[in-house]
Amino acid sequence: MTDPVIRALSASDAQLFDALPDPLHARESHRHTRFRTEWKRVALRDGEVVARGAWWGGPDDAEPINVNWFDVAEGEEEAGALLLRTAPWQVELEVNLPGDWRDDPALRAAADTRFAAARAAGYELLVERFIYRWTPADGLPERPGRLRFSPEPDDAVFFDALRRIHSATLDAHALRAIKEGGLDQAAQEELDFFHWCPSPREWWQTAHTPDGDLAGIHIPAHNPSGPTVGFIGVVPEHRGHGYAYDLLAECTHVLAGHGAEFISGATDRGNFPMAANFAKAGYPVVRERVHFQPGGRAE
Repeated sequence: MTDPVIRALSASDAQLFDALPDPLHARESHRHTRFRTEWKRVALRDGEVVARGAWWGGPDDAEPINVNWFDVAEGEEEAGALLLRTAPWQVELEVNLPGDWRDDPALRAAADTRFAAARAAGYELLVERFIYRWTPADGLPERPGRLRFSPEPDDAVFFDALRRIHSATLDAHALRAIKEGGLDQAAQEELDFFHWCPSPREWWQTAHTPDGDLAGIHIPAHNPSGPTVGFIGVVPEHRGHGYAYDLLAECTHVLAGHGAEFISGATDRGNFPMAANFAKAGYPVVRERVHFQPGGRAE
């Protein structure tokens, strides 16, 4: 068996990316995703494509922010690992999976092949997430009417709220940021993401109790692939009242009011309270996503 050859794609050979079967139905999950050809790479063995990766970023990003599509043929974990290891960008890897991948032996085997290649490349598991997709056919969630929502132009208010929210968080990405640089880093990473989204700053909202206490924040957003629940967070002192549902319901109404034909959302599998709120608000799980990070981060 010859050694695998890694090739970065260009317009002249972009069709090579489509030369590998798609057992995990990634193409369907990426129907709204725009990939740059120059950020796609394939591994070939004896002239046949045996692994592929598509790195992704926003339209204005100079470099990709993650590996958003990664496929490896059965038995080609070595080639998949080489594809990742030799890439010029060492960024987070997302493996997108059908919601029933654990129960289907063929899907499970395909997922395990990708996981093995990632680990062989030095990547480490960060978190598994539920991916949601709401459409108008699911119905708008009822607004409880317990909180007062309003726009807030001062980023400092959101920064302070994010620090408080992340002081007791279940979110793996926030926990990683806290480990690396404390609550300030975790809050700043969220703000940077909100500003990165190509949606109006005016959509960001705070939520207050009838007594005027800040209960939390929600960020209706558009990422480059479409409308999304950008962030839902309740400050620690107001948890236990189910306010995360109120925030999610309001976020959904805002996005629907701006014409959203679908709304994406996500939460960590271990965040049981937020998963329950998505279910209550009528958001079905459509896929799952396993996040890996380059080895050594947050150590």
